[in-house]
Amino acid sequence: MDKISLIAITLGLTAIIAGQAIEGGNIGSLMQLTAFMIVIGGTTSAVMLQSTPKQFMAGLRMLRWVFRPPNFDHDKMIREVVNWSQAARKGGLLSLEGTIAMQKDPFTKKALQMLVDGTEPDTLRGVMEVEIGMFEHARKQAAKIWESAGGYAPTMGILGAVLGLIHVMENLSDPSKLGGGIAVAFVATVYGVGSANLFFLPMANKLKHLVASELAMKELVVEGVVAIANGENPRIIESRLKGYLAMHE
Repeated sequence: MDKISLIAITLGLTAIIAGQAIEGGNIGSLMQLTAFMIVIGGTTSAVMLQSTPKQFMAGLRMLRWVFRPPNFDHDKMIREVVNWSQAARKGGLLSLEGTIAMQKDPFTKKALQMLVDGTEPDTLRGVMEVEIGMFEHARKQAAKIWESAGGYAPTMGILGAVLGLIHVMENLSDPSKLGGGIAVAFVATVYGVGSANLFFLPMANKLKHLVASELAMKELVVEGVVAIANGENPRIIESRLKGYLAMHE
């Protein structure tokens, strides 16, 4: 569990509610179902309209990464690649066949299988870089739905404010209805701006960072496997991968 995400969300909501209370405002006035429906419903529909069903569902599934991010241990991967290179140096590439079945990541399995099959280093790199490109595009499109939500939410807040003011103008002759319309107008703006800057945009940035970390892991695998295919010394491979990782952190 990523505790900092939970702390951040709690802190943000607490700051808004506490600020409202300190100013003497009624906390209950922030709870407007109509404004919530306009902002969240409108934002969701806009994001769905711009996305394919596959992208939208992938983005929803990635939401759990904000609270339970996958552990991309780059140092561990470097150690594994060095172990593979040492095994290949002692027993040949065929000695890595048993290692393939132990891998959970399909990308790593494919890279090792191509290595064991004796694929030329340039061909191996080319095939795996195409895989990385496809993977990167899919991941970034999925994470982008939260960035898009952060762009649409403030506009939907303005839309909610306009609708609230229309309601006010229609009931100028009935003062008892003016308060509700004005509340919806202002609270919708709060929901739109608040959800974008407290939730959607920060979540999108965090997901993009995690995607970059995942891509770095895959690139380490490709660099390592190609180096093994070229017959490089394990120590040189380790040094190169550490340098590569340092440049991409």
